[in-house]
Amino acid sequence: MMTVVTGGSGSGKSAFAEDKILSFGPGKRIYIATMHPYDEESHKRVARHRNMRAGKGFETVECYTGLKKLDFSEDEAVLLECMSNLAANEMFEEDGAGENTVEEIMEGVKKLKSQVRHLVIVTNEIFSEAAAYEGDTVRYQEYLGKINQSIGKMADEVVEVVYGIPIWHKGGKGVENAVEQL
Repeated sequence: MMTVVTGGSGSGKSAFAEDKILSFGPGKRIYIATMHPYDEESHKRVARHRNMRAGKGFETVECYTGLKKLDFSEDEAVLLECMSNLAANEMFEEDGAGENTVEEIMEGVKKLKSQVRHLVIVTNEIFSEAAAYEGDTVRYQEYLGKINQSIGKMADEVVEVVYGIPIWHKGGKGVENAVEQL
């Protein structure tokens, strides 16, 4: 089963994704961390996410580029957090895929999906801003948009988290009950 979880910054998507992995019951839980900490703010964000996962039985695997190189077993539940960072890393890091970012990431996602029992991918909703961008930022949005569309089509479930409330766009809850009742 593959679930894509999206939402804006601070929406609650990370907590939802972790809870989704926990809902699969006992078993090996892998957290693929894609944020390459490079400044004080990113180190604080990494620490916050580690604290959120503490005591939940996750094994952390850091993967900034080269997702397709990872190997897991079919009994594992994998949480990839987050696609937005992975796309930026592949685009801009020296050992990244550059112009081949979309293809490289999709090859890795397809491999993961075929290997593991459950795959949950977190991505960011960055497309609602009214601001106009240029150059590399536009290219980043284009690549992430293509990746998000592809993983959405592959997924069994697509869930958007807004203000901590999950809204199913595909799979999961039926259309008549698309918003989870608290």
